Amino acid sequence: MIKQAIPKDYCLSCVGCCRFSEQDSVWLPCLLNEEIQELLKKNFPPSLISQEKKVCNIPYHPEQDNFTPPLHARAGFICSFFRPKDNKCKIYAFRPFECRLYPFLINRKGDKVFLALVLRCPFVKENLESQKFKEYIRYLTTFFNSPARIKILKNNPQIIQKYEDVLNLAELHP
Repeated sequence: MIKQAIPKDYCLSCVGCCRFSEQDSVWLPCLLNEEIQELLKKNFPPSLISQEKKVCNIPYHPEQDNFTPPLHARAGFICSFFRPKDNKCKIYAFRPFECRLYPFLINRKGDKVFLALVLRCPFVKENLESQKFKEYIRYLTTFFNSPARIKILKNNPQIIQKYEDVLNLAELHP
């Protein structure tokens, strides 16, 4: 559905994602309505998915309290689909759209919607000024302003969040 900017090996070696300081953190990945149905069809327990908020339920893991501080957390809340033992995602091949998009986000600021970027991501820090990364930003802007993607945003308003400390790159028109 979406081309990836970050190589899989790089992404899976990072300790910045999938961990959260609060159980209801804005950084939790929201699931598209159709992703919830797909995960249920693949026999993932419904208890791993919050039907109300359409986000992954995240249990508290006290043994995770002392890991290296990631991008969004110091505490031990982790995504239900994440295995901290080996730093892997249980559903990486069919991970949620927001996880595929990260470190890019759909950000609401006032009544406007933006394609935004998390500048604390190590890959972003290393590649932000590269031509390849700038081309990827253009690709995403075009991708999200296409009629099919505008429809996805309209049908899944839960993926449009209010994030702080992000760089708004381009206005989107859902």
